[in-house]
Amino acid sequence: MPSDGTHKEHAEFTSAVADQAMAEACRAAGLDSRGAELIRFGENALYRLAAHPVIVRVARSAEYLPSVRVEVAVSRWLEREGFPAARVLDDLEQPLLTDGLPVTFWHLVEEGDRKVDYGELGGVLRDLHALTVPEGLELPPYTVFGRTDLRIEKATVPEDDRAFLRERARELRERLVGLRFESPKGPVHGDAHVQNLMVDRGGRVVLIDFEAFSFDHPEWDLMVTATEHHSLGWQTHEQYAAFVDAYGRDLREWDGFRTLRDIQEFKMTTWLMQNVGESHDVAQEYARRIASLRDADAPRHWQPG
Repeated sequence: MPSDGTHKEHAEFTSAVADQAMAEACRAAGLDSRGAELIRFGENALYRLAAHPVIVRVARSAEYLPSVRVEVAVSRWLEREGFPAARVLDDLEQPLLTDGLPVTFWHLVEEGDRKVDYGELGGVLRDLHALTVPEGLELPPYTVFGRTDLRIEKATVPEDDRAFLRERARELRERLVGLRFESPKGPVHGDAHVQNLMVDRGGRVVLIDFEAFSFDHPEWDLMVTATEHHSLGWQTHEQYAAFVDAYGRDLREWDGFRTLRDIQEFKMTTWLMQNVGESHDVAQEYARRIASLRDADAPRHWQPG
């Protein structure tokens, strides 16, 4: 059953821990969890229920509860706006706290037969940034470093890596202080990449994953794709050009881009490090990324993950 707040803390968020929380939350919500499929394990554990057209999201710890509450509120706001976005179940009070882990329930987006392109990502962000946040929807400022400090302290990595990442965080925070943004604040997705868009069977592009949603400068959304292209080469020149054309701006032309790029690389590395115990491939990719951060001039042969 959901916790009353006097929950125990899990030392580590594993797929087994998430499985248990998902099943208990489904029982509390009156949903059948039998045959549920784990479809993603990262910042959250995502499950597709076999008995219902529902996605269940399990967050890593109770520390995520404020952002999960924002996520639910944003979903309901975007639905009122008619903005194509993931929707929480309407007839269920959310989130649930199950054994200390926040759990939410979402309508399944039935995927079509094509993937999102980068022009569509640019267009969705342009439209999102043009919205006006209504009174009563309290959005936090963008948490630039998010949970990186927590990840650094909790991850099972060498102490030398931990010390290096602490120092890198301090340096990046100092550089951020002097940054001057060019755009006014507004709604920001906070994790704006193509994996957070889906195309449904009707061909509609749907925005998902609002956990990092905030009220801040739109540059924070643009930095993701700009970094992936400029540093990592994950998009072709044509794909990135389509993104820029649709949005109307190339962040790389701004003199603050280098700082945002370095922040994004740092965040991508610390995001991955929390799962180093899940598989050999994840551990290898983390080793590749941390080595790159130690050498600013080294090519970034990173793999998406």
